[in-house]
Amino acid sequence: MGDVSETSAKHRVVIIGSGFGGLFAAKALSGKDVEVTLVSRTGHHLFQPLLYRVATGILSEGDIAPATRDILARDKNVRTILGDVMDIDLEARTVTSHSLGRETVTPYDSLIIGAGAGQSYFGNDHFARYAPGMKDIDNALELRGRIFGAFELAETTTDPRDRERMLTFVVVGAGPTGVEMAGQIAELSHKTLAHEFRHINPRDARVVLLDGADTVLPTFGDRLGGKTRASPEKRGVEVQLGAMVTQVDGTGIEVKDKDGTSRRIESMTKVWAAGVAASPLGKMVADRAGAEVDRAGRVHVEENLTLRGHPEVFLIGDMINLKRYPGVAQLAIRGGRYAAKEIVGRLDGKEPQAPFKYFDKGSMATISKYSAVASIGRIKLTGFIARLARLAVHLMAMVGFKNRISTLLNWIITFVGNNRNERVTTMQQVFARRAMEDLGPGAYPELPRRGHEEQLEAEVQRDAS
Repeated sequence: MGDVSETSAKHRVVIIGSGFGGLFAAKALSGKDVEVTLVSRTGHHLFQPLLYRVATGILSEGDIAPATRDILARDKNVRTILGDVMDIDLEARTVTSHSLGRETVTPYDSLIIGAGAGQSYFGNDHFARYAPGMKDIDNALELRGRIFGAFELAETTTDPRDRERMLTFVVVGAGPTGVEMAGQIAELSHKTLAHEFRHINPRDARVVLLDGADTVLPTFGDRLGGKTRASPEKRGVEVQLGAMVTQVDGTGIEVKDKDGTSRRIESMTKVWAAGVAASPLGKMVADRAGAEVDRAGRVHVEENLTLRGHPEVFLIGDMINLKRYPGVAQLAIRGGRYAAKEIVGRLDGKEPQAPFKYFDKGSMATISKYSAVASIGRIKLTGFIARLARLAVHLMAMVGFKNRISTLLNWIITFVGNNRNERVTTMQQVFARRAMEDLGPGAYPELPRRGHEEQLEAEVQRDAS
């Protein structure tokens, strides 16, 4: 066990999470008279909205996940620690994180929690074994291997039923992520791969978009939702609404329709894009502080984003339930900056800020490379104009000039043609997550320490004798 903080008279700020909220909070505190420690389970900042493009071979993971240390390299009062936060002691004001068997305890004077959200399977977490979500790089690379691997397997099989199962792709969830993912798989099969195989016709692939709701993109309203449904259907996506998933296994998915009838869709490749659950860290601190959480695990915070009874603890982004604000990147960015400004203001003896407010700038979703939908207040856009607006928003929200240029160039290449250069897949990408689940806690062994080699040699000699 270690303590990463040395004795210092400076105010210590710990930030949990390297997402939009945590990263922009750290940037806002750069150069201030505080010591900032950012604790994250990954060494990169992830632009989640473009994960589906990694999964379908358009972008590489590096294009949407720049290294956190690189981003913060010039912020001399900010340090980063790689670790999975396991405990937050509100009384002792410490954060405990683990990384490869090592425990680190980091004390704080102010704490900003921006741990984000994960995939929700609505109480059926075992579905994740066969239907990966779309929340991290591991998910995207696994899905890339599953999607492209399905076509490769279909090429070598002689059983028509097996081939049909391999060429059936089911996407669960008709929100922006699900619509975008289903559309990209359809374009992949109908255009990119159309002439690359000899024994199968990739255009025969079946892409099914499922949702238990009655509309596609329900947050966009009936008008845009109707147009959104028509567009994927023209591109070969089967949109099936009012269909609740009841079971998922290795070779298919079972659904129950609104009339109560059950049916099965034979499919080897399933994508889960149906729900979001806040990080369990939110519930942990809420329970200890006596605060409430909603069904998605988001914490009811005070109007200045602080935890009930703990003005030194701020929660931001997907972690919060406040005035029904949506869990989008801009909310996290605004929250991170607000928390940083409040901390500095307190140290400078300034009056508290006005309550946190966020103006929802609307929602967007990509349907195909030529088309998108956008709802910005009373403005409703569809088609190519919406697609350009969607691209512009993505580029502005991305961190780093290099990543913006790389994303723009890749978009131009795929726009004028059908090639997808990021198609490298390995068996490790497909099966590593499942293997680690089977191993349990032992999937993350401790790093070797001095003396371990001698101990291991002694044990081997003892066993031999």
